Amino acid sequence: MKWRLMLSLLGILAAPVLAAPVKAEPTQEWVTWPSVGQAKLSWLWFDIYHSTLRSPSGRYEGDGSTVALQIVYQRDISAEELLKATEEQWQQLGFTDEQVAQWLPQLSAIFPSVNQGDQLVYVSSANKGRFYWRQQASSTFEPLAHIDNPQLDSAFLAIWLSPNSAYPKLRQQLIGAT
Repeated sequence: MKWRLMLSLLGILAAPVLAAPVKAEPTQEWVTWPSVGQAKLSWLWFDIYHSTLRSPSGRYEGDGSTVALQIVYQRDISAEELLKATEEQWQQLGFTDEQVAQWLPQLSAIFPSVNQGDQLVYVSSANKGRFYWRQQASSTFEPLAHIDNPQLDSAFLAIWLSPNSAYPKLRQQLIGAT
């Protein structure tokens, strides 16, 4: 009799937990989008990363279009190195010191250190974006953060997609121009 009362009480206490709404994960439909283009960044004989640009139509429609930039790292890179490379690219693209100083702390809170085989994905739509990360040993992408600042969204993608990118050949391959 006591154990029946305990089970009933346990059931009553657990009911609110079981009935709580499950927090919906953001959709990851970008995984199924066709590839626009692919490129590989190498330095001397070292591959740094392989990248793929995806879009719902399989075409790059220009600035402000819905895209997913998927980067598969070919070597270990610390979060600090990723931030430094991002800063250098933004400076080369002509963004002001004030803009860069505003954006870097936001990315510092987002960027993980990556290991060979890890993937970082940036999905941009309607001038907003979301970062995802998948470690090599994982089968799922984890949402990392939202970017609600349209200027930061555009600036991040400009590193790869701007006509003034430091790597014009890589850009051409990503946007499907070659």
